[in-house]
Amino acid sequence: MAASAAVTLALAGCSSDVSGVAEPAGQAGAALPGTSGPGTGGTTEDGAVTGTIEAPLASMLLSPEDFPARYEALVLPDNAVEQATADLDGIPAGASVDPAGCKPPPQTFGPDAAALIVGTDNAARTTISVELARVDRTLDVRESELAECPEVTTTRNGATATVTTTMLPAPPLNADDTMALRQTVTSGNADQTVTQSMLRLVAQVDDVRISATHMSFGDEAPDSAALDQLFTEAVQKVTAAQK
Repeated sequence: MAASAAVTLALAGCSSDVSGVAEPAGQAGAALPGTSGPGTGGTTEDGAVTGTIEAPLASMLLSPEDFPARYEALVLPDNAVEQATADLDGIPAGASVDPAGCKPPPQTFGPDAAALIVGTDNAARTTISVELARVDRTLDVRESELAECPEVTTTRNGATATVTTTMLPAPPLNADDTMALRQTVTSGNADQTVTQSMLRLVAQVDDVRISATHMSFGDEAPDSAALDQLFTEAVQKVTAAQK
């Protein structure tokens, strides 16, 4: 029962009709020019990934003990990862988007396809989510897609939201590529609007993409120190699995 309640709490922390990340067609994540770490270079000129990390995703994912004490963290079971990932992407299945090419592509879920841990700070109404996903495209491909979708309008069941994406300087880490971006999602009308803010750090090591996302409502500054710490540890754990 405790695990079930924790899953509900984690999903509630990042679930909303107005949540959003501008995700045009393609794999999640991208890299800014000139920010590649040493990595392994497991790519081809057409953006296909050739390197593979054999270790299971679950063995490389952070544990609840890695999170600061104020975050109640839980590794989500496989049947909850898909919904949580859709909440982080901000464009649920069945929603229409404008521009049409900015709708996220289908993603594979299940054992060793995606793994997610969510830490919830109940007092601040914020979450930090760390996801590992198997991908077949490089981050520079994703960067090109994001550049085409700086503002996206989503519509589902008559409700609309505007997702705005701003690219930030990429963190210098030992990975094939890294990127950072900020997203805001605004919904409602002139009388009442809801704003959701996300700060996301992304890296890729061979065929494993690491994403760490801080999500909050309102204009409060994100907990960038905790986000950076968890992102760095997550990337280091995946990099260590190459050996």
